[in-house]
Parts: sequence; C-alpha cells; structure tokens
Amino acid sequence: MPANYQFRTAAHIVAGEHSIRRLKDHVKTIVPKADRALIITQPSIVKLGTIGEVQAQLTEIGIQSDVCTAILPEPTAQNIEDVFRGIREKRYDILIGIGGGSVLDGTKILSVLQTNSKKVEELLGTDLVEKPGIPTVLIPSTSGTGAEVTPNAIVTLPEEELKVGIVSPLLLPKLVILDPVITLGLPKPITAATGMDAFTHSLESFISTKANPISDMFALQSIRLISAGIAEAYENGSSIQARENMLLGSMYGGMALTAAGTAAVHALAYPLGGKYRIPHGVANSMLLPHVMEFNMDAITERLSLAAEPMGIAASDLTVEQTAEAVVQKIREWTKRLNIPQDLKAYGVTASDVDDLADSASNVTRLLHNNPKPLSLENIKDIYRKLIN
Repeated sequence: MPANYQFRTAAHIVAGEHSIRRLKDHVKTIVPKADRALIITQPSIVKLGTIGEVQAQLTEIGIQSDVCTAILPEPTAQNIEDVFRGIREKRYDILIGIGGGSVLDGTKILSVLQTNSKKVEELLGTDLVEKPGIPTVLIPSTSGTGAEVTPNAIVTLPEEELKVGIVSPLLLPKLVILDPVITLGLPKPITAATGMDAFTHSLESFISTKANPISDMFALQSIRLISAGIAEAYENGSSIQARENMLLGSMYGGMALTAAGTAAVHALAYPLGGKYRIPHGVANSMLLPHVMEFNMDAITERLSLAAEPMGIAASDLTVEQTAEAVVQKIREWTKRLNIPQDLKAYGVTASDVDDLADSASNVTRLLHNNPKPLSLENIKDIYRKLIN
C-alpha cells in the first residue's frame, strides 16, 4: 500500500429509478444564472425520447438548450477538436453529457477546452489542464466506464494507433445522475462489454500497486454488485434491479480506479482499440484472465479476496485454488456473455504482435500500477494467447 493516498470524485451524485426527472431541480443550484445548455449525446438516445424530456425540463427553468450528437464512439482528438470548433462561439453556461463513456469523456474535454487555450493533444497526460472548465452534468446510459466519476478522459490517436488519457481533477463533473431506467434498452453485446469493462476497473484497482483502503472499499463493492447483476442484466435486460446493480457497480469501479488506477489489462487494451477499433470492454475482457494468470504469483492472496464478493464458495479451497477459481469465473462469464476470445476475429494476426507490444509498452502510466513487471516478451506472449 502506498504511504499516502487520496480520493476525489464528482461534487454531487443523484441515483435511483427515474432520477433523471430531478435534473431541473439541480441545474439551477449548480449554475444559478444559466441561460444556455448544450446536451451532448448519441443518436440512439435522441430516438428514445430521453433528450426531448431533458430539454422540456430545462425549458421549465428558463434554460435554452441545443443538442450535439457529433462525438464519435471511441473519439479521436481531432473529432473532439472539430466538435469544439462548432460550439466555441455559442457561450454555453453548462454542458450535459448523456450517453456512454465516449460521450461522457467528450463532454469533460469540451468543458475544459472552453476555458483553456490549448488543443486536445496538449492536454494529454496528467495535470496539464490549467483552468476549471464550464460546469458539467454527466448521465451515463451504459454500465461500464464509470467515466461520470473519474478525473480521466480517453481519446484515440489514430496516427499513433493508441488510446491516451487526459487526467485532471478539473475534469470532474458538478453533478452525476444514475438512472437505471436509461440503461434498460441496452443491447446484449453492449451490456456484456461495458459490464466486463466495469468489472476490470474494479479488479485491476484491487490488485494495483496503488491499491489502498479507499480504493479497496469501492473495488470490492463494485465486484459484489457486478457479480450479482451482470448475467441477469445480459439475459434479462428488463430487470431494473440488475440494471441498477450494474450502474452502481460501474460507478464504484470508476471511484476505485480514481483512487488506485488500472494496470496492465488496460495498457494492453489501448493499442487494440487504437489500431483495430476493438471495443474497449471487449479488449479488456479478452485480456483480463490472461493478465491475471501472468500476475498470479504476485497477487494470489489479493485475488483470493475477490472470491467471496464474486459468489465463489471457497471454504474448502486453498488460497491458491481460490485465486484460480476467480480467474476461472471470469472465463465462464466471458463465455456466457458471448464475448469473443480470438483477436483474429478483428483482423489481428501473429505478424501484428510486435507492433502491438511496442505500443502497449509505452503505456507506462498504467504498467507502473501492475503488481508484476512485464517485459516486452511477456506482453507479446499475452497477445499471442489471444490469436488462436
């Protein structure tokens, strides 16, 4: 455990069924003189009618609103710059992001672009944002990234075939609304991928070299909620209880990674997303059991502590057997959730491994959190296990 640790998250969190209906009650508190709002979302959410309902609430409290659906899935730095050029002169008082992790991250970045005279690529890294952005409200429509409560925002750099983060407490929103009703319509593949992404956040934070009592609390509760909800949410998407478990579990996972950070799974996933556009949750799901197996001799006892919240009966098992049961449970989940386990399905071949490993080895911000060092050859071996 590190000698010193700290934790910061969103200023205000509202949760529960139909909690989005309370948006108007909070916006004027956040920005009392707000006149103009930009709602950043995705076309599928507009079609559901959710955005129209939000706009009606804003109108009730005297706020004019516009809608932007231009943030791409897995957005590039250039995509966000293009969107910013289109809104820069509008002088919005508040940004409201409603969508998956890409929308939420995009909203956070657009907020600080409004107040910092820098381009997106100049903000990549840690603590490079100098001034607070305009206030944001983040409302997740998936249960995966936990982006609504983290000081991180991820963008893709196609020329480098990599995903890179902006990390700053100034990205944290003023308000988060967690409404499980919004997630009821999620398709099965997205439910599976985002759910496993959230689980990866929690488990990696729990075994991170920066793990601490604060991150452990959030990580273990996240593991418990996601373990209880992921199969049910996938197989019975209309279960409000399962959806709420997943939404809260995702948020706690975001809080855990805020306090401890993710590690090698995410480091190896970034090149897969950057070059092959493999959905982030799918890449994490593929890598998670293999990275945990690689780490096993360094994390056996820690990993065994995840068994009970995962619902694994371990009273008759040794610590080593319990840790292996955790990895086996992850494998069973990915099979049950129909998550691919072969990189060839995405066009990756054995000849690509060297370049992927080179890219992953440069994600030192996350590799430093891994409980066991990875050599370039170790990274290659892990990728090779996923080329069947």
